[in-house]
Amino acid sequence: MKSTDNNRNFLKAYLWDKWGQLDRDQEKGVPAPPFQKPYGDDASFVELIKPEDFNVGNIALREALGRRRSRRRFTGDPLTLEELSWLLWSAQGVTGDNEGRRTAPSAGGRHPFETYLAVNRVEGLRPGLYRYLPFEHRLLVMGEVQGLEERMAEVCHGQKFVAGAAVAFFWTALPYRAEWCYSLISHKMIAIDAGHLCQNLYLACEAIDAGVCAIGKYSQHKMDHLLGVDGTDEFAIYGAVVGKTLHK
Repeated sequence: MKSTDNNRNFLKAYLWDKWGQLDRDQEKGVPAPPFQKPYGDDASFVELIKPEDFNVGNIALREALGRRRSRRRFTGDPLTLEELSWLLWSAQGVTGDNEGRRTAPSAGGRHPFETYLAVNRVEGLRPGLYRYLPFEHRLLVMGEVQGLEERMAEVCHGQKFVAGAAVAFFWTALPYRAEWCYSLISHKMIAIDAGHLCQNLYLACEAIDAGVCAIGKYSQHKMDHLLGVDGTDEFAIYGAVVGKTLHK
């Protein structure tokens, strides 16, 4: 067997043929895990611009699709708080009903992700780490990090363009949110779902003349440590850096 065979099997759908044999907590009546991590009573927050108040993002979908690129050169200008609010809502926002539907699709509606931000230049925000709370549409303040721009680049294996971003998005996976429903199938679905939310971010960036570049190259241990997650029940799975750019 080739060393790549196991990873190729991960991409296949053969486990659906064994659906009735899978050990699933949902089938056992185990309560579903929450869709959002809790936070302490002493937490600090930043209120974001509400979706109904957006004055940005008014671009034809056809134009956004045609302009979509991975962009690694940024002007150094900050994002506005409204622009950041738009990007967060576009990637993982709740779409206004009580069932927790989001702007991006997810298998079984499980949405097994948390969104973390490393903010360098956003008007009205202190540089540092934040976590997006989609159900409240606000940011949880996690704190400042000394030399954050350089830390981000170092964690991403020395990719220098990472340090030039106005903000970096880092998504973590909490596998049990999906495992509760899909058992062994869930990990394939999580990988697919991550692509959905990042594509939303790409299109949303084009709508505000911002650039974005997805990142899959990072040190797992260092990224998990930076975000303060345990690396087992929650771990980094994807990233993307965003900054203002000039279209040519």
